[in-house]
Amino acid sequence: MSAAALFEIDALSAGYTRPVVGPVSLRLGGGEVLGLVGPNGCGKSTLLAALSGSARIFSGRIDKRPGLRLSLQQQQPPQIDGVPFNGAELLALTGAGAEGLPPWLASRLSERLDRLSGGQLQFLYLWACLQAPADVVLLDEPTNNLDPEGVAFLEVALRQRAGEGAGLLVVSHDARFIDAVCDRTLVLG
Repeated sequence: MSAAALFEIDALSAGYTRPVVGPVSLRLGGGEVLGLVGPNGCGKSTLLAALSGSARIFSGRIDKRPGLRLSLQQQQPPQIDGVPFNGAELLALTGAGAEGLPPWLASRLSERLDRLSGGQLQFLYLWACLQAPADVVLLDEPTNNLDPEGVAFLEVALRQRAGEGAGLLVVSHDARFIDAVCDRTLVLG
């Protein structure tokens, strides 16, 4: 593995009961934002799952820098109906701070998560993932449920996090968003 890499993937085939993605090879360095694009079902989310340890590796390998910390935002957020948990508690749980959070959400941190709109909840999950103490941030369809203001704020937050040295791997079907935030793009499928 090269000294500048946070992780390297070499000829990886991964999935669950059978391979869904691969073989794929890539390297991610600190401060880099890499976009993963491709049609539905080509394995973009499965690749993130393999990196986070929740998908089976059939062949190939993933080499991670020793002590590497990952933060994963999944496309399908956890169900929270009836859970008495608020935004400030979510941020504390992930080790994320509220500094820099958009005013339209910062004022609602004391509210239960199940009382937030879909877009507010999506952005809060993204913020918790982005601001967690991690070396690599994995984002799966981060613009889902966000309005244009939320997407614009997210673009700035992603570039800021990369500027702090984190590596980001972003899955999205939103070509404009990928072009705006990514240093390079890998097409799967």
